[in-house]
Amino acid sequence: MVPLPVKEPSLLNHELIIILDFGSQYTQLIARRVREQGVYCEIHPFHLATDEITRRRPKGVILSGGPSSVYDEDAPRVAPDFYEKIDVPVLGICYGMGLIAADLGGRSEPAARREYGHAKLKVLSGSTRLFDGLPFELDVWMSHGDHVTELPPGFRTTATTGSVITAMENESRGVYCVQFHPEVSHTPLGKEVLRNFLFHICGCSGDWTPASFIKDEVEKIRETVGPSANVVCGLSGGVDSTVAAVLVHEAIGGRQTCIFVNNGLLRHREFEDTLAAYENNLQLNVRGVDASEQFYAVLAGVVDPELKRKAIGGKFIDVFDAEAKKIGNVNYLVQGTLYPDVIESVSLRGASVTIKTHHNVGGLPEKMDLKLIEPLRELFKDEVRAMGRDLGIPEFILERHPFPGPGLGVRILGDVTPEKAELLQQADRIFIEELHNHHLYKDVWQAFAVLLPIQSVGVMGDFRTYERTVALRAVTSTDGMTADWARLPHEFLATVSSRITSEVRGVNRVVYDISSKPPSTIEWE
Repeated sequence: MVPLPVKEPSLLNHELIIILDFGSQYTQLIARRVREQGVYCEIHPFHLATDEITRRRPKGVILSGGPSSVYDEDAPRVAPDFYEKIDVPVLGICYGMGLIAADLGGRSEPAARREYGHAKLKVLSGSTRLFDGLPFELDVWMSHGDHVTELPPGFRTTATTGSVITAMENESRGVYCVQFHPEVSHTPLGKEVLRNFLFHICGCSGDWTPASFIKDEVEKIRETVGPSANVVCGLSGGVDSTVAAVLVHEAIGGRQTCIFVNNGLLRHREFEDTLAAYENNLQLNVRGVDASEQFYAVLAGVVDPELKRKAIGGKFIDVFDAEAKKIGNVNYLVQGTLYPDVIESVSLRGASVTIKTHHNVGGLPEKMDLKLIEPLRELFKDEVRAMGRDLGIPEFILERHPFPGPGLGVRILGDVTPEKAELLQQADRIFIEELHNHHLYKDVWQAFAVLLPIQSVGVMGDFRTYERTVALRAVTSTDGMTADWARLPHEFLATVSSRITSEVRGVNRVVYDISSKPPSTIEWE
């Protein structure tokens, strides 16, 4: 099992909270809530060596929840010397609480019934810094199968739900535990519970912001690249690659050459308009390459979505490599990798099933013998957007919905042709235009049109038609890990449908996708 790459402690200029991940679906949410308080944190696998934790000098450690029972044969556990060597406060959440109870001499047992959903927590009388300043009754969110039935020596109960021990602590050891999930929005005062742990217990001051990150990262990039090396960056037109490019530009200026490839599968006029913004608004050293015909050629007759993704990714590498060789003396490649990508690349229990191959420039560093610069690899999407505003990046780029690397190639079901791409671009343009016109664009996480490989009978004027179907997809989400279909007004959908069938020749039917993730994915392919 490969641990996450870690920065040397000498490069950490801020207070640090370490989160050990036991497989909870909410682990990333814990990190987001901690950072919202202005405290920098990192997520690592549960088995991170204790010496590595102490070497990094954290202000505190959080043990996440997880799907296992602490009494499972292969239950995930902290390193054997964790409790002996960790001399900073520890917060155990859900599974973390059960693990601490079991490891320190208490007992956790399967509940008579799994407790899932809202519960009413009662804080017991007496001093407890974890609930300092909060009401004696709190609405909390539960999601657990085990519960603590016997406290470890030296611990005391600080909160209950009915007869269940819901919070416990050993203040002299600096160990605090909660059975509920303070990180989720369904625990309204959970933010305050975490804040008490960070500030009252760990002694954090909240010295981290995306703005402070800019200064640190610019200095790091300058030190890494040196005074003469050249850097190449692949731009997609999206938020991540743009912010990464602008950040590197702040550090080394014109020694970064950006390459923006038009694969023929971008949105309507996205290549032309975004290229102009890169050159005129951001003053990036950028080369626009129209390789549409090359991409259409490798996609001819390809129907399987995985094969389409691989064909698009492979051709991108070829086009990018050829263009980069024209620059000369290129030593580094910039990628807009985000923290969720880093976290998800590490499996807690081995290789996970590939749902989709994510389009990236992963083959380039090996092919071109380049070193990677990933200036955003410690940030979440909302932090990247905040940093982008500080860097002066236009809102039309920062507020852009996520867009897949293969672009419309995975939104055209079946084989891809220039004609289908043009048709889908027009339908998609109308959908996005109307979202802006109705002030709905910012209310959804992602919205797009999909061209289906079916035709149906219709009537236009006095003529029978047999034309294509377009599906509209719009979802709400916070991070794309889960998503719900957006409840857009019927009147709005009627307007979009009417415009598409009237203005896009070749489409006579529009449908709306009401599937959530899971069980569906956001993209259709």
